[in-house]
Amino acid sequence: MAKLSVELQKYFLSDAASMAPMTNSVDSPVDSTTNSSMESFSSQSGPPAATSRDVTLNEILEIAGERTFGFLFVLLSLPSALPIPAPGYSTPFGVVMFLLAVQIIIGREQPWLPEKFRRRGFERTKIQGLIGKGIPWLQKIELVARPRLTPVCTSRAGQIVIGVAIALMSISMMIPIPLTNTLPAIGIFVTGFGLLDDDGAISLGGLAICAVSAAATSTILYLFFRLGAAGMEQAVDAAKDWVKP
Repeated sequence: MAKLSVELQKYFLSDAASMAPMTNSVDSPVDSTTNSSMESFSSQSGPPAATSRDVTLNEILEIAGERTFGFLFVLLSLPSALPIPAPGYSTPFGVVMFLLAVQIIIGREQPWLPEKFRRRGFERTKIQGLIGKGIPWLQKIELVARPRLTPVCTSRAGQIVIGVAIALMSISMMIPIPLTNTLPAIGIFVTGFGLLDDDGAISLGGLAICAVSAAATSTILYLFFRLGAAGMEQAVDAAKDWVKP
């Protein structure tokens, strides 16, 4: 199976992908009713939830194929993990990743998402821009990723730990407070990448980032409730001034 960066380039950044949205060219075991549900939805009299130019979770699920959970965690955390502004993605993607994490905890082999989320559309050009900026980071991890310490990713105990960590990081991403999005998203991104390739070493690194992020988020929430929103803004501004060269 092709590397993730190659597949994302193929489906989102190639000339054909930029001209038209992807069709159902990839067989997906995620949900046998996906095609029929999409057809019935398109035949409804009401307006569609997303335009044909939008990227929907249905499309992402088709691309994911058999690698659904790891693939989805990597792709959905990418906008918030990148060191660039990506407003509007943390909360909806955080909700979806929380649902996926719960399903890993209970032992589901394939993800289930409500049809409302599956139809949710995101502007294709913005997704393409984010993926274009994220591919160099993906390629760096792919250079070292390989199956090792696989029980971390495949055993029930390992999956429960990964699921709980990602669930907590997803909740953090949904909190509308500064500094509670990026580090949790990085933790999910790295952990999900290890899950994608059954690389327990990478997933352990991601879990370590999740632990640091949990401590940081707890500190931020403590300061927020102690200082209030205005106090937090002053603290953030002071921190920015302190790190400036």
